[in-house]
Amino acid sequence: MRVSFASFGRSTVAAVALAIGASLVAVSPVMAKDAPPPKVTNSPEFSKVAGPFQKTLMDLDAQKAKLAPDDLKAKASALLPQLATMEASVKTPLDRIIYGQWLYAVGNMAGDQAVTTKGMQNMLDSGQLPPDKVLLVSSILGQTAYASKDWAGAIKILGPLVTNTAVQDVVPEMVAEAYASTGQAKQGLDSLKSAIAARKAANVAIPDDWYNRGKLIAYNAKLPAESVEWGLLLVQASPTPLNWLSATELVLFNQTNFTSQEELDVYRLMEATGSLKLEPKYTDRKFVAYVQLIDPRRYPGEAVRIAEQGIATGALKAEDTFVKDALAQARPRVAADKASLPGLAKDAAAAPTGKVALAAADTFLSYGDAAKADELYTLALSKGGIDADKDRALTRLGMAQVEEGKYADAKATLAKVGGVRVPIAQLWTVYADQKAAGK
Repeated sequence: MRVSFASFGRSTVAAVALAIGASLVAVSPVMAKDAPPPKVTNSPEFSKVAGPFQKTLMDLDAQKAKLAPDDLKAKASALLPQLATMEASVKTPLDRIIYGQWLYAVGNMAGDQAVTTKGMQNMLDSGQLPPDKVLLVSSILGQTAYASKDWAGAIKILGPLVTNTAVQDVVPEMVAEAYASTGQAKQGLDSLKSAIAARKAANVAIPDDWYNRGKLIAYNAKLPAESVEWGLLLVQASPTPLNWLSATELVLFNQTNFTSQEELDVYRLMEATGSLKLEPKYTDRKFVAYVQLIDPRRYPGEAVRIAEQGIATGALKAEDTFVKDALAQARPRVAADKASLPGLAKDAAAAPTGKVALAAADTFLSYGDAAKADELYTLALSKGGIDADKDRALTRLGMAQVEEGKYADAKATLAKVGGVRVPIAQLWTVYADQKAAGK
């Protein structure tokens, strides 16, 4: 599976910076209307140099609409040395916020990102910004650090903001990826979880992109358990067929101890969730793998149904050699296989252990007879003698109960599943919850 992160480039930061517009820019100490009432006054040193500069900046501000971009940039750039000289006169918090506003204004007109960043930092350091502007300026500074690949800086500035529900959606993702870029993927995932928890508590919408980000970070960091966890979180939040396909794929990709029987039950969930009805580009290989896992000789009815479904959706081609061979093996067996079902159930009841009942239950499940499969899996578990296959029996009993609409029973059954099948049981449990909720 090819995985890549969505990029957060300088264009994102620039767009955010534009959002603050003139609201942070004051051309006079007494015009800093976005700031709260001054806690201190301007220092004599700053007042002395600020007056002349204020007039110059006001004149340029009045002219800028009439100036060509290059002329505006040149005139603004000519003011930068004055601002640099003025820095030594900044003594009080009110000096600093106004100085920062002027740096920001001139830096924007001059197209100098370093100067605008320095201006925002001065505004933030002044302690004079109102809360909403603190959030905005901090966000822009952090995103600027992120765009410059200053991961530590981005984490330091943006990290404390992730639980603020008013912060931009992109901020928690940036923090998570900044952590991942420094080899701290788990910390990044924890940060993203904190952001999700904060939004849930505040009943604020959570972007699907956050779950996808967590899933990709975990996958790229080779964290199998976390990959599965984020796949589950994604389908819990947004149970679309495509998200279900992603979650089931993650379980398959991150389990090295699965046999064909475990894989088969994951593919059965793909079918149940509608994932196999997606465009052929997503499902062509899935149908091939599913038919191979079924084994047309063992479960011919299911093999015919899945192969024909693949042909109907365009994912499989009827003339393909693999498809023709699978159907040629399966179709002639279906009638006799169905005719044997009553005898299988009878043999299961008479057998001293649950092995026959388990085999019979698997066959009934393959034909979609969930009620009879439920009965026989329950019989197999009660008779015992299937220790090596107990988790398989529990998984499929839970699957049958889901198909019967016995969702509470299914969840209780699936909770008993252990070993390598735990992720499969977790997936089916989420599906049971969604079916119970009418999704």
